[in-house]
Amino acid sequence: MSDAPESPVERLWQDYGKVFRDFDDLTLARWMSQTLGQLEGRLWRMSHPLVGAYRLAAQVGHSRQVWLKRLANVPRAYPEAECCRAPLLPLFTRDIIESGLLCQHCGATAIAFEDVPGPLQTVFRKWADEYGEVHEVAHWDDRQRKQSGNYEAALDDAAGRAEKLLARMARTHLPKLLELYPSVIWEDQDECLDVRPEDIIVGT
Repeated sequence: MSDAPESPVERLWQDYGKVFRDFDDLTLARWMSQTLGQLEGRLWRMSHPLVGAYRLAAQVGHSRQVWLKRLANVPRAYPEAECCRAPLLPLFTRDIIESGLLCQHCGATAIAFEDVPGPLQTVFRKWADEYGEVHEVAHWDDRQRKQSGNYEAALDDAAGRAEKLLARMARTHLPKLLELYPSVIWEDQDECLDVRPEDIIVGT
C-alpha cells in the first residue's frame, strides 16, 4: 500500500462516510437494502448523490461483513456477487476489458469480461479500444507532446471525444446490461482528461 497522504477529496469523502460508520450493523444493513430497492431497474451515473452515498455505506458494510450476517432482506432481483457475497451491483468503467464489471461493495471484479454475453463483448471491446486511444493523449511523453505541435489543443480535443464516447456508451449500449443485472452504475468522468460528470450530456 502507498504511504502517500490522502488527497483533500479523499479526506472529504472519509468525513462524509462518518455517518455510516456511526450506524449499528442492523441499521446499516436496512439502509443499504432499502437503497438497493431504489436503485433497482435503472442505469446510474457514478456521480449521482444517491450512488455516492451508497458507495460510502457499502465500504463500511464490507469492512464489517454486514451482508454475511443476513441482518436484512435483500431485494429479490439482486443475486449474490461471487467476489464478496454482497448483492450484485456492477460498475462499468473504461477498463472493462481488463477489469470486467467491478463490485460496488469490495472493488473486485464482479463479472469478468469473458462472462459478459458475446454480442456485448464485441461492442465493449470496440468501444474500449477507441476510448483507450483517446485516453492515452493524457499520458503522452514529452516526444509525443512536441510532435503534436500543440499539446493543449490535442488534450482539449481528446477530452471532447471522451465526453462523446462516454455519452454514446451510456445512451446506446449500457441499458442492455439491465436485461442481465438489476441495476448498473457507470463511471461518468475521466480525471486524466479533466472530463467531469457535468461535461457528459447523455440526453433522454
